[in-house]
Amino acid sequence: MTPVHFSFTSAFMLGLMGLTFHRTHLLSALLCLEGMMLSLFIALALWALQLGSTAFSATPMLLLALSACEASAGLALLVATARTHGTDRLKALNLLQC
Repeated sequence: MTPVHFSFTSAFMLGLMGLTFHRTHLLSALLCLEGMMLSLFIALALWALQLGSTAFSATPMLLLALSACEASAGLALLVATARTHGTDRLKALNLLQC
């Protein structure tokens, strides 16, 4: 495994571990998701450059557009949660309560 592959794999795994084990606030979960998407974007961009093919050149831009939509939806949920519940702690959210 090259150092470049190791760095992107470790960045993705750190984001995944942060999402799995450190779920106290909604903002930290959203930041972990954003870090995972950013590492996937950079890995796909470098993979398309290494192949030298124009067929895969649009894939990283599509992933970046989906990541921006995911981030905006997450921030909208964060604002709505903070307004209704007064906090962004994930333990305080009760999804079964109307």
